[in-house]
Amino acid sequence: SLEWVFGMNPVLPAISLQDQDQLVILYAGAHVGVIYNHTLNSQYMLQGHCHSISCMCVSADRRWIATADQGPESVVMVWDSFSGIPAQTLFNCHPKKGVAAIALSSDTQLLVTLGAEEIQRVCIWKWMDEAESPLWCTELKAKHGFQGNISFNPNDNRQLLSCSESHVLFYNTLCKTAPRGCDKAPDITEIVNLPAEALHMTVFHCKEPLIITATSAGSLMLWDVGGYITATKNFPKVKCKILPLQNAPITCLATTDNYIVTGDTEGHIIFYDEGFKLLFRYMEFSLDTIISISFSKEFTEGPLDNYSLQGERHIISRNFVVSTVSSIVHVKTREKLTQTLLQKDCEPLRTVSCNPKESTVAIGKGSGLLQVWDYSSKTIVCSRLFENEKIRCIAFDPQALYLAVGFESGTVHLVNPQTLQSCPEDSFHYSKVRIHLLAFSLDSNYFATADAGKAVTVFRLQKEEESLHRWACVGRYSSHYKRIRDLLFGVDQTAANPGCCLWEWTATEVEYDLQKSTVDNLLILSSVRIEQTAVPLCMVWYPPVTGEDFLLTASDHYKMKLYDSTSMMCRKTILGPTYGSPVEKVLVLPMSADTGKRYLAYVTKDKLGLQILPLDGNPYKSNALICHADGVSTLTHSYDSCFVFTAGSSDCTVLSWRINLDSVLEAAAALGGNDMVPFYTMLEGGRDGHFYKEMEEFFFYCQIYSQGIDTMERRQISAKIPLTEVASLMRALGYFPTNHEIKDIENEVKFSEFAETGTYVTSINIEEFIKLYINHRPVLGICEEFIQAFNVLGDCDGAGQLVLQKEELLKMLKERGEAMTREEMWQASQHCGGSEYSLEGMIPDQISMEAFTCGILGLSSLAEQSGSPSSQT
Repeated sequence: SLEWVFGMNPVLPAISLQDQDQLVILYAGAHVGVIYNHTLNSQYMLQGHCHSISCMCVSADRRWIATADQGPESVVMVWDSFSGIPAQTLFNCHPKKGVAAIALSSDTQLLVTLGAEEIQRVCIWKWMDEAESPLWCTELKAKHGFQGNISFNPNDNRQLLSCSESHVLFYNTLCKTAPRGCDKAPDITEIVNLPAEALHMTVFHCKEPLIITATSAGSLMLWDVGGYITATKNFPKVKCKILPLQNAPITCLATTDNYIVTGDTEGHIIFYDEGFKLLFRYMEFSLDTIISISFSKEFTEGPLDNYSLQGERHIISRNFVVSTVSSIVHVKTREKLTQTLLQKDCEPLRTVSCNPKESTVAIGKGSGLLQVWDYSSKTIVCSRLFENEKIRCIAFDPQALYLAVGFESGTVHLVNPQTLQSCPEDSFHYSKVRIHLLAFSLDSNYFATADAGKAVTVFRLQKEEESLHRWACVGRYSSHYKRIRDLLFGVDQTAANPGCCLWEWTATEVEYDLQKSTVDNLLILSSVRIEQTAVPLCMVWYPPVTGEDFLLTASDHYKMKLYDSTSMMCRKTILGPTYGSPVEKVLVLPMSADTGKRYLAYVTKDKLGLQILPLDGNPYKSNALICHADGVSTLTHSYDSCFVFTAGSSDCTVLSWRINLDSVLEAAAALGGNDMVPFYTMLEGGRDGHFYKEMEEFFFYCQIYSQGIDTMERRQISAKIPLTEVASLMRALGYFPTNHEIKDIENEVKFSEFAETGTYVTSINIEEFIKLYINHRPVLGICEEFIQAFNVLGDCDGAGQLVLQKEELLKMLKERGEAMTREEMWQASQHCGGSEYSLEGMIPDQISMEAFTCGILGLSSLAEQSGSPSSQT
């Protein structure tokens, strides 16, 4: 469950929800709305969006909050701010691209949404009703430009206003109601040809029929719309009046009570009366550029006198919240004091790492700011700004003695975790490209970096008596030709050698011998290619739940694999979580004190999940939820494993998640069924379906074939088939493993009981085969593999269809990948076309996907395969 949001969306403003004597604001972080009580230092999350929140607003009485997002299946949600419960959800208001702006009327009865599509739509909803269609709706013309905001007239709900860089549009619905589902659209009056300096921040006047537009020249443009609202579609330019009010460009424009309020690039906040007479200024707060101003709904306690420059007496009765470029500030009008509530950062929060000994977490930002938070008290312990640097990754050592910081420039700093200070000797400049991976050994005597130059640099702590310990570079190796995906120190329970393994794009594992390496002499112990087409994305040491030492990897084929830590033999392949994107990073959590079980935390492109160990491919033992709709960059867990922290790749937030290792996940797994039930449900039609019956027939045929089809001897009745028949049975069911994959399958079965019994397994029953088949078959189906292959290897013919040339296909079969021998090609031709055909003779000069699938391989068409169980999860 989401526990805290660090950071916020810097584009959206903070809104005041002042609650009597408690200071409360609303802002957005990632796909979550946050109600932050600064007085109590607490947060309440508004969770329900699948995409990052694009806009939000509140009602005049602050009772209702409306939020919206952009993306496929976008929604608009209206929340009760008292309870935090959604009162209404509008689905697919703007199905193409979602919502760009949103506003509530002054009486809270109406909600207007402005779409983000190319041809924008404006929809007005009576949101408290249950109807699915808007009360009013209109499409805007492309010549109006992209309208970025919209608002109701606070004095007349029939009037609305929106603006773009070139047009201000005035809407009038004329009547208060319209027939539900009708095509009636509001009248639109255009205000065109805005001057070049217009900032297009436009509001209604608090009393008069005026539209006010702020400009970058420090002026206000006044449009008197009285009498022209219904008379014409185009507003005459001569009715525009320009008031030069101040020198600094105006960046914010708001109204409250009878005042017009501006904010500018110098951080000044200026109040004018309804006649645009200057009343007073707030210039002493030393703020940067003002983005927005939000006034509290409640008046300040006691009389508050302010005097204009002319000596006239005025009363400012509301405190307000100011959003600037770098912070959120609360202004107390009575005391003329400011209070900083939040610091904003427009750069992504790229990385996060937890202290392994205490309740602190380090957060690194693209701006070069490094902060250490106490996540128990939600306070900043210390911070440091690295000038002219961009932080890419950070990591604590297991003893919490060092915090390593990697930068875009290739520099690495080792800082004190308590103060974030460092010595010049602890700054390393061995790379000229960004550092994207950092790792420490378990004893904190080694650390290693991986950079964008596909090189690894290893450092060793030099311990000398009567002198300070210093880090020395053991060596730097560029042993890969593509990006290094992960970096991990080995854990050898029987030797002092910590070992160092690397994982990268080419599916090659490289191990370094650190025990024999010396300064400036880094030795490679082994380099093994363990994948053919899959791209390994992450790795972690598998906990000793099986009594053996395994390395767990996850790939872009939605598979997890266990490798023997000594021989690097693949010992098990497991179907990984399938939640729209593959697992990109995993963490093993310590054993639960309540259940005595082990769990795996993981992230995909946009989701955070938990997995019950040991891994067996049961989909009901895993769950996931959206954590960062725009992408996750990394995750880490607290020292006591009560919390997991995720950093968004671009949403400028770090989210803290409380891990609930009670019976919830176990109960979900139990509801999926015991033993083989979850695996039967993953077959088309289940155990009673045609596919299972067909599998049984093939299985029994393999039994007969293994004993000899023409034998006259008495058949041996058995529930198993020999291991040698497993590959043939896989192919009969439409999964065609490579020789490498067949070897992995055979090793998985052969060594499955070796640790317990010391013997090899040479046969399996049908239940064991079903698990093997489900875990090994392609998640996306064979049709996806064909499509990808044709996209890479094929050429377009005259009709624009992708085809393979016969000569190219035969050449690739003989020379590329697992090259086929002449005998193997002859055997293939006999299986595909019969004894009277050769492979060259049966293949046409140009081969389409359908011809290759149906004509040569004898499979069903790609359209039929797309609905098969092997293509869906």
